[in-house]
Amino acid sequence: MTIDTLRQVPLFESLDDDAAKQLCELLETLDCEVQKVLFRAGDAGDAMYVIERGKVRICVQATDGHELTLAELGRGDFFGEMALLDGQRRSANAVVAEEARLAVLSREHFLSFIMRGNPNVALEMLSALANRLRRTDELLRHSTTRNVNEEMAARLTLADRAADIIAEFGGSWKFIIAAVLFFNLWVLINSALLVLGKRGFDPYPFLLLSTAINMLAVLQAPIILMSQNRQAHKDRLRSEIDYQVNLKNELALQEILQRLKILERDSLRATSEKHRE
Repeated sequence: MTIDTLRQVPLFESLDDDAAKQLCELLETLDCEVQKVLFRAGDAGDAMYVIERGKVRICVQATDGHELTLAELGRGDFFGEMALLDGQRRSANAVVAEEARLAVLSREHFLSFIMRGNPNVALEMLSALANRLRRTDELLRHSTTRNVNEEMAARLTLADRAADIIAEFGGSWKFIIAAVLFFNLWVLINSALLVLGKRGFDPYPFLLLSTAINMLAVLQAPIILMSQNRQAHKDRLRSEIDYQVNLKNELALQEILQRLKILERDSLRATSEKHRE
């Protein structure tokens, strides 16, 4: 990788010529074919990658067995940087989506580069890591909410769907207007027949109408409650998912701080060993 190509990477654009030249000497080139798996979640992590050309897909295995794509990275992007901060195992899969050429920076070379007086690179890396965490949380939040809706829809029976339709209509202005028109028409017809000297089908005091209204109220109330209980269950599921996402976000931020402490400890140790020599 040349200095000009290196400076196209946002992470390294602030490096001066000497620092950029030093970093270029530490990078190794890796050519990859399509669908090549660079690493999987759980693999040992000891290097980060910078994309010179091509595309790489970062993905994880969801709990339902499907593969969830977190990001598709292109030229100038980097990934695997978490391994440089703590040297722990990979947290996601990296698969080549388009024939690519990558520059590889090992953790050992990264620490030596930081110790030569380039701490801004580590700060930029942490900033990029935090931004990716926010995007991942938003993606997981959207995906989980969608799955809740699909899960609830899959569980609906014909009776449940009918209850929802009746509850939706019963709580609308259409129902109120239709009921008022129907009741008035009922009363007017029976009153008109009484004026004409004929007995209506429900003369005053309209006992049949009162009975019908009472039966409607008795049946409509539990149907509406059924629909409301199901909606309350869905709200509880969403609240639980929001809690899990927020908890994951908190734990991930703590992990970032822990990685920063590990990086600081390793840097101080390397500095101490260098002074001893």
